[in-house]
Amino acid sequence: MDLSVVIPIYNEEENIPELCRRVFAALDQSGLSYELILVDDGSIDESFNRLKAVAAHKPFVKIIRFRRNFGQTAAMAAGFNAASGSVVIPMDGDLQNDPSDIPRLVKKIDEGFDVVSGWRKDRRDTFVNRKLPSLIANRLISKMTGVHLHDYGCTLKAYRREVLDAINLYGEMHRFVPALASQVGAKVAELPVAHHPRLHGVSKYGISRTTRVILDLMTVKFLLTYSTKPIQLFGKWGIYALFAGMMSGAAVVYMKIFEQMSMNRNPLLILTAFLLFMGVQFIVLGLLGELNARTYYEAQSKPIYVVKEKVNIA
Repeated sequence: MDLSVVIPIYNEEENIPELCRRVFAALDQSGLSYELILVDDGSIDESFNRLKAVAAHKPFVKIIRFRRNFGQTAAMAAGFNAASGSVVIPMDGDLQNDPSDIPRLVKKIDEGFDVVSGWRKDRRDTFVNRKLPSLIANRLISKMTGVHLHDYGCTLKAYRREVLDAINLYGEMHRFVPALASQVGAKVAELPVAHHPRLHGVSKYGISRTTRVILDLMTVKFLLTYSTKPIQLFGKWGIYALFAGMMSGAAVVYMKIFEQMSMNRNPLLILTAFLLFMGVQFIVLGLLGELNARTYYEAQSKPIYVVKEKVNIA
């Protein structure tokens, strides 16, 4: 199987027939063997019945139905796990992504890239609650992860199968897959793609998701930099806090000896105790993190590296 197209669906009954028609039209003439995996993320409208009607006449159309709404990341993870294609392409089910861009993404993969991220260069969304938060988030994510993309939020991407096999998705992590893939040495590229205004239904995502994205970004930053060495993060701040506490304590002693200032009336004494306590706490937290990291990798026999190729080694 050349290609697996994964589409999360949540209350998109009006869009499903046209969505499938466009996917079939784009891929039937591409010469690629493909499957279409549609994940019903707990829809409460007629989406599932519309999906079944499509699958009844198309055996390569596969449907996964959730018992309730688990979110876009869970839907993508289910689709990725069911995919059998050597290249996996997720896209939105609201007709804003254009299936005709799929062959272009596959062609870019064939140039030697492992991940190709779509860039909605001419995005057809409102500015204040969609484009502006996205612009800020993309710059922040690029800076913190070191993987510079214009549009992390674009669902339309292409992944080599082996890249997804090394990544587990939680929370809102689907948007960070290019950054996580770079951790295992994947080559990441970006390609401008078409973006259309929504014709039917309403958007399920808005500015309220910003806080969740920021929290997941913190998780990704930690995973990219300190997942195998948490003591380097927490221990560093522990040493800083201990040093600041000792300096503050020295100032208290100096004031007592040379300026006859009462120690129990000196606010620096409280600051000294606080900093020393926080320093010890940070170091202990780092040591506990080291134990958890070792448990995580050793209990699952999970390697802390990924081998791309072997030569003359069985």
